[in-house]
Amino acid sequence: MKKLISMAAAGTAAAAVAMPAHAQMNDYDFSGPRVEAIIGYDITTAGSDSDNDINDQDDESIDGLLYGVGLGYDIDMGSTVLGVEGEYTDSTAKTEFSDGRDFEGFGLGRVDTGRDLYIGARAGYKVQPDLLAYVKAGYTNARFNVLARDGESELKDNIDTDGYRLGAGLEYAMSPNSFAKFEYRYSKYGEAEFDYGNDIESDRFDIDTDRHQIVGSVGYRF
Repeated sequence: MKKLISMAAAGTAAAAVAMPAHAQMNDYDFSGPRVEAIIGYDITTAGSDSDNDINDQDDESIDGLLYGVGLGYDIDMGSTVLGVEGEYTDSTAKTEFSDGRDFEGFGLGRVDTGRDLYIGARAGYKVQPDLLAYVKAGYTNARFNVLARDGESELKDNIDTDGYRLGAGLEYAMSPNSFAKFEYRYSKYGEAEFDYGNDIESDRFDIDTDRHQIVGSVGYRF
């Protein structure tokens, strides 16, 4: 009997030690700096002020693969998380000729998509100890390269566009330091300028361009 009592006491003590350790392993902390690799689907479309209803060969959108990197810093406040973040991304989206003559104009002309810079903030809520649902908002500066060809050479001038970004997503803590994210974001660009090289810029002008992105990322939290 004494042996059984001793074994039971030992088992209870071991369980008491193991339970806090197990709870601690699953109580993920979303605080600290983070870095991530980003990939996803990118589509840019003409806004309502740039629709072309005359030529039905213009589908008024370009789409492609989005890829890039992101940095951020979060503060875990218990059930909520607040953070700041920045991104550098690029895209393979560009206009294409149809029937050898016409192309997808979507309001900016014949272009391919260049780099996109983003800085903003996010706020999240832990729906589970290892799962964060969040919303985000910030500033985005996207570049579109205007293409011109003479049959032998190609000239590219840049259009720099300014706008805002809104988004929402989920972040899953795969371990105390690694995470995966799934996110949708919408960007609206309302102003732009031409960059002609050698620090020559045009006057700013109004545009109406929308951008939709569905992305996934994996990262590491320090």
